[in-house]
Amino acid sequence: MSSPEIASLSWGQMKVKGCSTTYKDCKVWPGGSRTWDWRETGTNHSPGVQPADLEEVVKKGVKTVVIGRGMSEALQVPASTVDYLKKNGIDVLVLQTEKAVAEYNALAARGVRVGGVFHSTC
Repeated sequence: MSSPEIASLSWGQMKVKGCSTTYKDCKVWPGGSRTWDWRETGTNHSPGVQPADLEEVVKKGVKTVVIGRGMSEALQVPASTVDYLKKNGIDVLVLQTEKAVAEYNALAARGVRVGGVFHSTC
């Protein structure tokens, strides 16, 4: 199963190829995607992305996780979250969301088992 391409990104809107939903924030993994609802884990811009935000993606057997920090990089990614991924043997890229989506799509196109979480505003 391959990782789905992120078909489009604009402020507050993301589309994943093969999915009719328009996301504000989303999680993607080989074979699927869904809304990234920050309320599920109590996530906020600070302290930012928690290991709990990534557990679902990690369980899909990804080799790389790309984290999109938002258009203005307002979303923080604490060292503990990066450490969590590395301890699970997963490469991690933390980038501004437009760059994160481009990198994610490039990895997916090469057949890498890549997943990601992307914030499409601030």
